[in-house]
Amino acid sequence: MERSLAQKEGFNTASRESVAFEKLQKFAGEYGVEQRGIERVPVEERTDSGMSKIGTMWLSANMVISSFAIGAVAIGIFELGFVDSALVIILINFLGVIPVCFFSTFGPKFGLRQMVLSRFFFGFHGVKLIRPLTYSPVAFFNIVACIGWSSVNVIVGAQLFKTINPNMPGWAGILLIALSTFVISLFGYKVVHAYERWSWIPSFIIFMVALGTFAHSGRFDNLLPMNTGPAETSAVLSFAATVYGFATGWCPYAADYTVYQPVTRSRTSAFLWTFAGLFVPLVFTELLGAAIMTATIHDEAYLNAYLESGIGGILGAVLLPPLGRFGEFCLAILALSIIANNCPNIYSVSLSLQVLAKETQRVPRFIWTFLATCVYVAISIPGFDHFAPWLENFMVLTSYWLAIYQGVALPEHFIFRRGFGGYVPEHYDNPKALPPGFAAVVAFGFGILGAAMGMSQTWYTGPIARLCGTSEFGADVGFELGFAFAALSFIMLRTLEKKHFKR
Repeated sequence: MERSLAQKEGFNTASRESVAFEKLQKFAGEYGVEQRGIERVPVEERTDSGMSKIGTMWLSANMVISSFAIGAVAIGIFELGFVDSALVIILINFLGVIPVCFFSTFGPKFGLRQMVLSRFFFGFHGVKLIRPLTYSPVAFFNIVACIGWSSVNVIVGAQLFKTINPNMPGWAGILLIALSTFVISLFGYKVVHAYERWSWIPSFIIFMVALGTFAHSGRFDNLLPMNTGPAETSAVLSFAATVYGFATGWCPYAADYTVYQPVTRSRTSAFLWTFAGLFVPLVFTELLGAAIMTATIHDEAYLNAYLESGIGGILGAVLLPPLGRFGEFCLAILALSIIANNCPNIYSVSLSLQVLAKETQRVPRFIWTFLATCVYVAISIPGFDHFAPWLENFMVLTSYWLAIYQGVALPEHFIFRRGFGGYVPEHYDNPKALPPGFAAVVAFGFGILGAAMGMSQTWYTGPIARLCGTSEFGADVGFELGFAFAALSFIMLRTLEKKHFKR
């Protein structure tokens, strides 16, 4: 009898939750908010036929001040010259965007979000850490990354506002950018794509203005001497980890922005549009950031501006003295470019939160969008005055987990599924038809071990990292070792798992 009453109570609770969910979805639908969460997009609804949307989506998300900041840290933190910085920027961005382009081709083919696709690599649950909550560690890492990227980005934008008006508190700029991002992300896929289609244009124009103004100033120093020996190795490898973390950072939600593309979409065209939308703005803005930072070596005004106001200060030194009020307008536009960078983060974090557990899937996507916005604002405000070390540490830590993710996903696709023909997309929500996940989880642990042995941070340097650079700091090879450890262990373990479980 007691068991029967408990079952009845559980049924009534689930029924009430279902009714509340339907009411919220209906209310959202009346105002044009996207209602679909992590459910598969049916073939007949994949009607987003414009191929260029794929490219402009990533073009706008990366033609931003955050990308400029990545190039600036080459000189500001790693003390590289311009030539070696440029070589790292071009080569590592090329390597970093390839996985993003590859996973973008999954969206039209299967109509599944990237974190849902990850079930084909890591299994339905990944691992059960908390009972009775079924918890996905991959989704958890992606949530942390999305929130972290959003916090880092919004701080850069707020710095620009403070450069325009020193009396403007950091929290005001953070709130302005965060609220604007929330409104766009709230409405979902179509509105995000509509905004990203055009928002790159004003940012590109302002960057060109900054390029022309700086070139005319004569302060560019392309002959900064490069270090040699272990010191150069350490700086190059560590900066490479930062660039890679930013470039490949879109990997865990690459397919989210192609799921409404027709199933007949050519994989080659999806790949190339994504590549162009990522590689071109990343290389352009990062090279510009590195070039402008060369002025801080010999020009005291530029150096003081950077030390006082960070990235906003260095751009202010370029634009404000010669352009006056128009320079302030340019800085404001670049500050608002953060909206385009954060929209994919905040839209996709809501989907990752739904994948996290059965309980979280019952919460509508737009509710998670609001809560995620509140969290990253709460993190950004106290972190406003500590941007440079936060940026370096977070970018590198992000590259670690993404390298591990790729070390599991890519072997599963190419070796064990032998390409796209090895998937049955209808199995995405059937745990018994998906891999058990034991091999992936253990390999993920080995990947973490590899990353720990190769990481070089101010608070920890791994034993292998010490061998690759200077004796004091070493060189960061965490993402290389994370990928290698994860991939090799996964191939061995997955072979045994598949032989035993037959799936």
